[in-house]
Amino acid sequence: MGSAPYLGGGFGHFYAYAPEKFEYPINRFAMETKRQLDVLERRLADNAYLAGDEYSIADMAVWPWYGGLVLGQLYGAAEFLAVHEYENVLRWANAIAERPAVERGRKVNRAWGDPSEKLPERHSAADFDALPEPESDGE
Repeated sequence: MGSAPYLGGGFGHFYAYAPEKFEYPINRFAMETKRQLDVLERRLADNAYLAGDEYSIADMAVWPWYGGLVLGQLYGAAEFLAVHEYENVLRWANAIAERPAVERGRKVNRAWGDPSEKLPERHSAADFDALPEPESDGE
């Protein structure tokens, strides 16, 4: 579980949020992030999910960090990190993102985006039914 301190607290902080951009910490944490992407890539070359053929708590813990990263949802860093090179990680990330429970879960406590994509409080499954329709993009 090296994703939170290295990807979020390290790379994400220095790459996206630090008030000053310093090359050394960005490079240091970028290389660790790429090392972890490589570990995931090799693991997922022979497995559908991190623990084998079944979706597990391991996927639930890692996907928000590395799945979000390779899907372009974190830090605006997909191109910088060349995430397109990690084909197995991309396959895994997309497969999990398409799970209905993941689609619903990403709406809970979300504070940004289209109102139809955020559910500030969830007390029952029926709360999802009360979400407004997605806003039209004019087409």
